[in-house]
Amino acid sequence: MSGEPRVLVVDDDADVVAWLVESLGEEGFDTAGETDARAALQRIAVESFDVVVSDVEMPGMRGTQLLQAILKERPQQAVLLITAFGSIDLAVDSVRSGAVDFIAKPFRIEVLALALRRALRERQLRRELSTLRASARSGGRPRFAVQSSVMKSAVELARRAANSHLPVMLTGESGVGKGALARFVHECSPRSAGAFVHLNCAALPAGLVEAELFGVRRGAFTDAREDRPGVFAQAHGGTLFLDEIGELPLEIQPKLLQVLESSRVRPVGASQDVPADARIVAATNQPLEESVQRRRFRADLYHRLNVLRIEIPPLRERPEDIEPIVLQALGDIAQRAGRAQLSIAPEALRRLEARAWPGNVRELLNAIERAAALTDRDVLTPEDFEPRDQASHAAFLDLAIERDLSLQELEQAYIARILRKVGGHKGNAARILGVDRRTLYRKVAELEGREPTDDVPGE
Repeated sequence: MSGEPRVLVVDDDADVVAWLVESLGEEGFDTAGETDARAALQRIAVESFDVVVSDVEMPGMRGTQLLQAILKERPQQAVLLITAFGSIDLAVDSVRSGAVDFIAKPFRIEVLALALRRALRERQLRRELSTLRASARSGGRPRFAVQSSVMKSAVELARRAANSHLPVMLTGESGVGKGALARFVHECSPRSAGAFVHLNCAALPAGLVEAELFGVRRGAFTDAREDRPGVFAQAHGGTLFLDEIGELPLEIQPKLLQVLESSRVRPVGASQDVPADARIVAATNQPLEESVQRRRFRADLYHRLNVLRIEIPPLRERPEDIEPIVLQALGDIAQRAGRAQLSIAPEALRRLEARAWPGNVRELLNAIERAAALTDRDVLTPEDFEPRDQASHAAFLDLAIERDLSLQELEQAYIARILRKVGGHKGNAARILGVDRRTLYRKVAELEGREPTDDVPGE
């Protein structure tokens, strides 16, 4: 038996099979072909193949039916589908059903070969990490505090998605925990030893989006005094989390799609592409389907990112998750602060569970951090969460009413107070205010009487 990876090509067009067998052979694959899906099934039953490549549209048995039949008998078999653009939705559904990837026609043989090598690499990594995963189940596995059935399902889906190299799309309201789940996917994946790079697309300066994503070569523009890697290079071999993906400028989206399909990037000012082996996890709190309909987000990029989709419900719909979130947060706070223990009184926990939490998990965690920082006791009580906030808010609002402040003036006064509290650090201020940095810079410009710009400077 050849030491080369074994590939079985299935297509009802004999010329296509012959071309793929010959071309993949030149790319270093031990390739066989079948023009009938049922004959392919019989062959798979007696021979071992690393990857099966099948067309979707075939008479008698479609590629999707072949996929289901193969996985029923061999759940670990890697199957890659070839599809026409018109059936892209069908291909996406197939990936959700177990296909390792899909390639849209027409395609270059190099693209198919790259997809095959990527599938083989992920398969090998999973095998190498099987022992590690077994020990992780006994106590070393990544944590995600949940109790509700809906979140248990989401976390389990994330755990299964982690084994794939395919993009993951996380959706849900702001503050529900998309960033935490993205990191969970990374830590459960074969890429966990690599970097986890988080990029908020909403905070990218309009003129520097391409450089931030793909990198820049020295001299590409006036301020490019040295080579600077983009986030794809930083996440090479790891995971790239693209938060608020819906805010990505439309003119950059085709370039991102090209990177996802070729796993190569071209830095600004460079003449050649460089490898970009980063697994993508994207997140959005807005309905991208509407953005696609309004032509604010490319349909082809949406389909490429939306292969493995996980919806995270708001905290108000899963109050049973509040207790595990609180207990885990208190344990983390105690460990960071070097405290022997930190717990919460039952009455305080009940009050937290009764709140609506419009800011979701982020708001809850901020409340816990604040209460823990201001108390000198080891047990948080209802008083640690209520009186100071109520008195402070009441005094602030009473003063605003007394001075007949408009809503805009009240907002500006509050922003100014928060900025003073955090020593002018706009990143921290944006997190407290619950807005992205671009929005905060615009409001600060208005506060200072300046013309707002799209640039978001560093701290």
